[in-house]
Amino acid sequence: MTCVLFKLCLLSAFVAVSQSNRLGPTSHLCYSRFLDHSNLVFLRWDFDLEAEFITFELQVRTAGWVGLGITNHYTNVGSDLVVGGVLPDANVYFSDQHLVDEETLAEDGSQDAELLGLTEDAVYTTMHFSRPFCSCDPHDKDISSDTLRLLAAYGLDDTVKLSREQTFIKSLFLLQVIYHDVVDDPQETIIHDLEITDFLIPEVDTTYACIFLPLPIVNKKHHIYKFEPKLLEHNETMVHHILVYACGNASVLPTGIGECYGFDPAFSLCSQVIVGWAVGGLTYQLPDDVGISIGTPLDPQWIRLEVHYSNFNNLPGVYDSSGIRLYYTSQLRKYDMGVLELGILTFPLHFIPPGAESFMSYGLCKTEKFDEMNGTPVPDMQVFGYLLHTHLAGRSLQAVQYRNGTQLQTICKDLSYDFNLQEIRDLPHLVDIKPGDELLVECHYQTLDRDTMTFGGTSTINEMCLIFLFYYPRNNISNCLGYLDIIYVTRELGEDASENPMENLMVMDNVEWTPENIKKAEKACKESQQTVMIKTLDEQIENTTGWIPDIIPTPRGSCLESSGGKVEPQDKTPTGFRAVPMALYSLSIPILRPLPLVALLFLQGTLSWLLATLQDRV
Repeated sequence: MTCVLFKLCLLSAFVAVSQSNRLGPTSHLCYSRFLDHSNLVFLRWDFDLEAEFITFELQVRTAGWVGLGITNHYTNVGSDLVVGGVLPDANVYFSDQHLVDEETLAEDGSQDAELLGLTEDAVYTTMHFSRPFCSCDPHDKDISSDTLRLLAAYGLDDTVKLSREQTFIKSLFLLQVIYHDVVDDPQETIIHDLEITDFLIPEVDTTYACIFLPLPIVNKKHHIYKFEPKLLEHNETMVHHILVYACGNASVLPTGIGECYGFDPAFSLCSQVIVGWAVGGLTYQLPDDVGISIGTPLDPQWIRLEVHYSNFNNLPGVYDSSGIRLYYTSQLRKYDMGVLELGILTFPLHFIPPGAESFMSYGLCKTEKFDEMNGTPVPDMQVFGYLLHTHLAGRSLQAVQYRNGTQLQTICKDLSYDFNLQEIRDLPHLVDIKPGDELLVECHYQTLDRDTMTFGGTSTINEMCLIFLFYYPRNNISNCLGYLDIIYVTRELGEDASENPMENLMVMDNVEWTPENIKKAEKACKESQQTVMIKTLDEQIENTTGWIPDIIPTPRGSCLESSGGKVEPQDKTPTGFRAVPMALYSLSIPILRPLPLVALLFLQGTLSWLLATLQDRV
């Protein structure tokens, strides 16, 4: 059904372009998001993974120019920006540009954005265009499976000049794949809220508040198929993430609300994540044939709800009742979902030196003991989604799969990780993990703004390196985490090592962290033997050991040459734009633009496919 949904979305987009000069609010592009807090700048988009093209529709409440592009992590300099508008005489201007400095735009030598529509009415200017994922223009940023920082800008007239007040940057994951039917909820849908109630948020930077709650009581098996955050509007900026952990049915659980990782270790019981939301995420629906099982003797009856608050302004007297809303049904799916937590054990043995431009950390998982710990042979795990998690120093993460000593593939990655956009993401294809495979998580950190050591821990100013894999069918394994040999690392740095690991951490804190010592520590951490800790749902733990394999980088895909041609000096107008030679669209009279050949061929094939599909169903 994914293919059906994807083709229908693109079909409706192409039909809209061919039938009307203004897509407006009726556009059927599959994805949409406001890019500003005032809801003035609205973006719709869709993409074709096979053709490696993406289509955007930017709609802004202005009668002036509009622009959309991709920017860098730390500066807007070098950002690409596609700019367009409608002149008072109804002529349209449109150009593929880049920022030379924070305020100056220059036209690209290669025009790689293709205009599909530009309109202006009494309320909106709307620009609709497409571009390849990877162009051959060095001024264009790639559209990739990483977090992208979109740059949107507009003006109040047709004088194109960047203004801080009309420039917005928003992190988005553009290539999200939908694995569920866009249809109404099942008839037998029940809603159940898991929430913390009237919790007084402490006047400190970071708080992990936990409460143990029962899952819905049902007399037969049901499946949770969808969940979404439940946030109080005025507290949205203080809730960083919400996690739901399944508890073993033999666990003795505390009552009330407590600090998850404080003095009472009982509040950190239960380690199997089954539902997760983090800042920037939205509603998540599982694939059509997968659900989270509740109501059988094997299913958890209680969960630990963890709410991470970031009260950086130390505001007093703020009460919160955030949580997760579950949607479940008796209409069962084919598979039960499981979650496998990978990465580095969250403990101070994980360290990152201060002043590091780049520092890599690794967590190894060896699945050779999974059968033994599961109690029965573990079937192949079909991974369909993932959630990435580090704290503020994290810059990128990836999970890589190995079999019989050979690297198979990168399971998931984000080379432009944003702490403020953590969400469950679906893979474009299933990943098959077999017992015996090795799984490696690599986390990249930067600590140029820190002058003291950063250690693994639960506070936002500490660090984590975790990837949660969502898969089916479910087994009994919850965690597979690695950690380094701190004694070996201490000796490699030329320091006297103690048999007490914590004493070696104190030694690390006194090292002079020059660039040379930072690289030496990174190398020692990668070369040290890893201890791999495997944990089951009922809190049974086994350890094994292994070594960090090398990661073979994935090469950049081939780029697509410009379809818009090169820009010659005589093409430029005084404002630096190429005016479209005809009034493609006027303010009142629609003038149709022929579809590109690739769109016509796609439309013809899609219509044939749609008719054949409908005939099959009749």
